[in-house]
Amino acid sequence: MQLEGALRCLISACLAALSTLLITLPADAASSHAIAMHGEPALPADFDHFPYADPNAPKGGRIDYAWVGTFDSLNPFIVQGDAPRGMWDMTFGNNVFEPLMQRSRDEAFTLYPLLAQSVETDDDRTFVEFTLNPRAKFSDGAPVTPDDVIFSLELLRDKGRPLYKNWVDVVAKMEKVGERGVRLTFNEKAGRESALLLAQLPILPKHATDAENFDKSTLKPMIGSGPYRIDSVRPGEVVVLKRNPDYWGNDIPSKRGFDNFDEIRMNYFRDENTMFEAFKKGAVDIQLETDTGRWTSGYNFPAATDGRIAKETFKDGLPSGMYGFVLNTRRDVFKNRDVRVALAGLFDFEWANKNLFSGAYQRIKSYYDGSDLSSYGHPASDAEKALLGPHAEKVLPEIMAGTWTPPISDGSGRDRTFLKKGFDALVKAGYKLNGETMVGPDGKPLGFEILLNGKGGEAVAAAWQRTLAKLGIRVTLRPVDSAQYLQRQRVYDFDAMLMTYTSSLSPGTEQLFRWGSASRDSDGTYNFAGVADPAIDAMIDQLLKARTEDEFVTAVRAYDRLLLSGAYVVPLYYQPDQWVGRWTRIKHPENTPIYGYQLPAWWRGDK
Repeated sequence: MQLEGALRCLISACLAALSTLLITLPADAASSHAIAMHGEPALPADFDHFPYADPNAPKGGRIDYAWVGTFDSLNPFIVQGDAPRGMWDMTFGNNVFEPLMQRSRDEAFTLYPLLAQSVETDDDRTFVEFTLNPRAKFSDGAPVTPDDVIFSLELLRDKGRPLYKNWVDVVAKMEKVGERGVRLTFNEKAGRESALLLAQLPILPKHATDAENFDKSTLKPMIGSGPYRIDSVRPGEVVVLKRNPDYWGNDIPSKRGFDNFDEIRMNYFRDENTMFEAFKKGAVDIQLETDTGRWTSGYNFPAATDGRIAKETFKDGLPSGMYGFVLNTRRDVFKNRDVRVALAGLFDFEWANKNLFSGAYQRIKSYYDGSDLSSYGHPASDAEKALLGPHAEKVLPEIMAGTWTPPISDGSGRDRTFLKKGFDALVKAGYKLNGETMVGPDGKPLGFEILLNGKGGEAVAAAWQRTLAKLGIRVTLRPVDSAQYLQRQRVYDFDAMLMTYTSSLSPGTEQLFRWGSASRDSDGTYNFAGVADPAIDAMIDQLLKARTEDEFVTAVRAYDRLLLSGAYVVPLYYQPDQWVGRWTRIKHPENTPIYGYQLPAWWRGDK
């Protein structure tokens, strides 16, 4: 009888525990092979490969990439030092390190299995749970475990770039689930994007990572789970990656047709001209072209004219992004919005496009130009105005109406009407001409310095400088070497500089580090303009919370209007297509996804 009583108590306790467990599990939680930011994943659970990869691509050979600049570290996840491209890289590939899930480049924001073979969450995304692939292992042969995942998230939060800290800070609890599961429960700071962002963080081996010194720059190769290992390094010059013959993920669907070279070399050059000369001679295989003059008239050398080099144009479905002179509002000269608006209106795009760029560019009119996310051409809807609420007063009337464009000149470089508009805008801001010098209400001359990375951007900066000089505005061009440029950029030691703000079809948490108030005073963020505006914070919050596509578009357009109205960047131009010079020994798939060409899916065809 005592035994039966004990058994009954044990069964009752187990049932009570099970009941409690079931209560804590959301009823709408479901495991899936993929997760999308909005809507459903495009590919089914049994998909064979991404549509922009060729699963039959041959493997072997070597590719030589090139980049302008230098590097002094092999840790791409920290603020200190500058790591080389190609190890953890949206363009050249996550070749050494891998995230839990692989992003499809043919959908706005959808993730598919990689280190994790499945993902589970609920409708409110109060948690996310990943189940690791039992085959996943690091390049030293050790398996990837839940402990490695938790270790990586904590390490990146505590010692990684500010961006990573922000991503991980939304996690209230990290816990192992069985042998291969990791469950992350979110706090009130999390958004709907949080589950997807955490799935894109690099997973590092706990047993082989120096946690104590992780935030210090190092040239010691780190271990990852990716298809390549660091083979050799000449600091500042070249890093060589060799294929791991025992790479665990060769045949999973999200990796079929990728990682086709036996060796990847990332070569660094001091300037673009030297890099292009190396490409012409065959020392570099790929030229990711951004120079319009060179694209239109610089490919007349033998290898290009006889067909050994191909000039290719790729069409993508991405927003333009914003390329322009970012104005550092931490500096007194740029604190007044009216002054920023006036200066931004004095870039003579029509002259520059004709004389510098052979007419190849289009003027940027939105941070999301060329997409449905753009506010240009769309009057603010009632939903947008309601979302903006009291912040609507910060939006300039023409931007609210969707009719704003930067001032247009006649392209002569001597358009008096164009200059008069800029002059009138400066007078509105309280400035006047004192002789041949533009001075402010305090009597100080209006002037500033443009920081340049070597010769990069010098021609376009000089064009703006000449126009401003006609109104008595003194602008100095300050070219510095790459190391000094990156250091000054990191601590916001500049007045103005050229910056590219890339845009995707799913802008999200990265906006906090570009324009959010919390990032203004932290070194190493992308808040180069020094923005701290509650209105912008509120719209970032709204776009992160959006559940439907309509809600998302409404929030992004309202956000776009606030950024444009703030005149934090002088909008320049964008290249509507992607240009690539390619030695024809390098091949690529026929299909191009909405994010454009995908170098990790290319291969060598002359082996």
